[in-house]
Amino acid sequence: MSYCFSKTVDSSFDQAIEKVTEELKKEGFGVLTEIDVKATLKKKLDVDFRQYKILGACNPQFAHQALLAEDKIGSMLPCNVIVQERDGNKIEISAIDPVASMMAVKNDTLGNVAGQVREKLKRVIENV
Repeated sequence: MSYCFSKTVDSSFDQAIEKVTEELKKEGFGVLTEIDVKATLKKKLDVDFRQYKILGACNPQFAHQALLAEDKIGSMLPCNVIVQERDGNKIEISAIDPVASMMAVKNDTLGNVAGQVREKLKRVIENV
């Protein structure tokens, strides 16, 4: 089982970020955090890296259900979505598969929530 869903698109990096954010919103997610990996690596290590952002996406209703089902599940939240430059001016968008990431947690209620979130994140990737 893969741990993420991915899609490569012909787009500018900034346009891809906008489109992903828009598609997340359609599925009830907000972006809580945005980590600019390229800028961070340049600042901390003085290395050059491709454009790469990690978006910490959260659907409050599902996050609440997950926290009620498993009090330490916050260690696995939010759901990360990455946007990165690839060769040939392509942009790859990937989202975590919450079912794969939560397989170690033996909790049926949480599994049901993860399945619903999985479907929403799949639609985000498909619609970008």
